Amino acid sequence: MSREQVVLVTGCSTGGIGFHLCEHFAKQGCTVYATSRRLETMDGFKHPVEKRAMDVTSDDDVTLTVQSILEEQGKIDIVVNNAGAIAIGPLLDMTSDQAKRAFDVNTLSILRVAKAVIPSMVERKQGLIINIGSIVGNIPTAWNGLYCAAKAAVHALSDVLAMECKPFGVKVMLVAPGSVKSNISANQAATLELPPTSIYKAYFDRVYERMYASQGKESMATDEFARRVVAKALSPSPPGYMTLGGSARLFAFFQWLPRQLVIWIMGSQLVWRKG
Repeated sequence: MSREQVVLVTGCSTGGIGFHLCEHFAKQGCTVYATSRRLETMDGFKHPVEKRAMDVTSDDDVTLTVQSILEEQGKIDIVVNNAGAIAIGPLLDMTSDQAKRAFDVNTLSILRVAKAVIPSMVERKQGLIINIGSIVGNIPTAWNGLYCAAKAAVHALSDVLAMECKPFGVKVMLVAPGSVKSNISANQAATLELPPTSIYKAYFDRVYERMYASQGKESMATDEFARRVVAKALSPSPPGYMTLGGSARLFAFFQWLPRQLVIWIMGSQLVWRKG
């Protein structure tokens, strides 16, 4: 049985946020399990990291993977629910299947992992669940509505989970990243298109621009983001909420403004602007 902190991270494809979180947890001496749908997407770790194939949209996959780690290590101290996918496009162009997929990957996956892991944490009266939300879970943006809605649900789920788990010694930490360098935009770029019947064809450039909005020069380096999150996670008192990355401070300020003013600002930048 491991004496070190045992950490499980979801969504760990090479070069992404989950990948770098694994590296920094391992660098700090943790026993780290990296997961992704396919093992071959997790190549290149510099530190010792155990790799597991796990589909976060499958109840059976999540349960079996968690149980195998518990059998090997006797515990899981920290879980990072990082797996996620954007859903770029106008809301009216999204199909029911796309909506279900967005919530399955971004939101329901967190509940699956929590249900599989938390009972073992309750037995030990300690543990930390880290859910990766987004600043757009607080302030939505046009052309990525399903992702915004799914992340808003992640925020609500995290807050309730924190309340309900506190009596058992299990903590929940919600991280709301701003712009952070990752693979999330490139993963959808090749498939982005509007349906033939779309009323938004004249706005395609705006939609495409939104897809890469989080990958501009103001975006935080993935390694720096991971370093700071891991430092907080391993601190004696992990915070219940943290936000960092490009535009994080701006979006935090937006939360203090009248809601309708913020909607006007976001619309003028992403939808109504000409040229």
